[in-house]
Amino acid sequence: MNTKLHAVTDTTGRPIRFFMTAGQVSDYTGARALVSSFPAAEWLLGDRGYDADWFREALVEMGIKPCIPGRKSREKPIKYDKRRYKRRNRIEIMFGRLKDWRRVATRYDRCPKVFLSAIALAATVIFWL
Repeated sequence: MNTKLHAVTDTTGRPIRFFMTAGQVSDYTGARALVSSFPAAEWLLGDRGYDADWFREALVEMGIKPCIPGRKSREKPIKYDKRRYKRRNRIEIMFGRLKDWRRVATRYDRCPKVFLSAIALAATVIFWL
């Protein structure tokens, strides 16, 4: 079983929201599920998997500036703030810290609901307590 975890974090890299999809599902599905619940923010940093015109337009309508590099297959390159994009490492560090929990890293739980609960518990203890 393969899953993909989508997360929304604050500026310091603490997780705020999680959404899990099947591993073979596009990142657009996670973006569509989370976009309506984004907190007020000035910028959104995302990887190339979230590069979609509809997603960028939704962010602009919410008053959020997207900092997402364009996919390599795009005909017209997308401009983004490369210095700001380097701060996305905080998100990767958050995922790495979650995997410090053996239960999360080795995926003891086969049921996606139970696995998401384990991730939420680990995130609460690591980042919020």
